[in-house]
Amino acid sequence: MARIYELRTYVTEPGRMDVLLDRFRHHTMALFARHGMTSIGYWVVAKDPGTLVYLLAHDDPRAAAESWKAFRADPQWHAVKAESEKDGPVVRSVTSSLLEPTDFSPLS
Repeated sequence: MARIYELRTYVTEPGRMDVLLDRFRHHTMALFARHGMTSIGYWVVAKDPGTLVYLLAHDDPRAAAESWKAFRADPQWHAVKAESEKDGPVVRSVTSSLLEPTDFSPLS
């Protein structure tokens, strides 16, 4: 099976984007790598600065599921999340889509 991509969108609680960006910058990306997720890119939506969009790569859908399971069980993630949320929730909502490249995609 070909590599797949995961498009994730996080909407932050009002005024909490900087906390989310710091969490990704200093912790989350390294945890993703530890659990087999490849970071492709991260973007803040220009007309909605409370929204973070990012793209991950996985070997296949099974690997994606296994990586997320391991990430969510990681004690370091729990500590990082708790610390970042000491002043209240950071993320209001998350959406995720697994994407399969077309045969003409430069990513395929």
